[in-house]
Amino acid sequence: MEAANRGASEAGGKSIGLNINLPFEQIPNRYITPELNFEFHYFFMRKLWFAYLAKALVVFPGGFGTFDEMFELLTLSQTRKLAKHISAVVYGKDYWSRVVNFEALIDAGTISPEDMDLIHWADTPEEAFAILRDELETHHINRPSTGEKEPEIAKTRR
Repeated sequence: MEAANRGASEAGGKSIGLNINLPFEQIPNRYITPELNFEFHYFFMRKLWFAYLAKALVVFPGGFGTFDEMFELLTLSQTRKLAKHISAVVYGKDYWSRVVNFEALIDAGTISPEDMDLIHWADTPEEAFAILRDELETHHINRPSTGEKEPEIAKTRR
């Protein structure tokens, strides 16, 4: 999360932090806009707000928490339980192919081959940026207004 917060901060933008209170590892980073620094006790509340506010998810190699967040949002997208499109860019195909056998999930019938369309793979920052730009323009910036009420912090500049 720090990389995204730092990029926003260095570009002069506001940056939100959705932190979780853990006995180790997790502390708010210095690039979060102070009034937008939120700390949660429960994972489900953090993920609820994350899904409510996010327009895209970029997933880097990680552990249980990363798996939890990635698969929660992929499941919500797969089952169309989100009110909006959230693009998932998964960074580092070699890593993810070693730790998750997506083809085995398809072969076992636990996901459909079309579910793999929910994932956009990137192996370089340039690939990730191009995917994000295209996805955000298609699904959020250049889309017709639906009239749905969005919190100010989640609005896309048009």
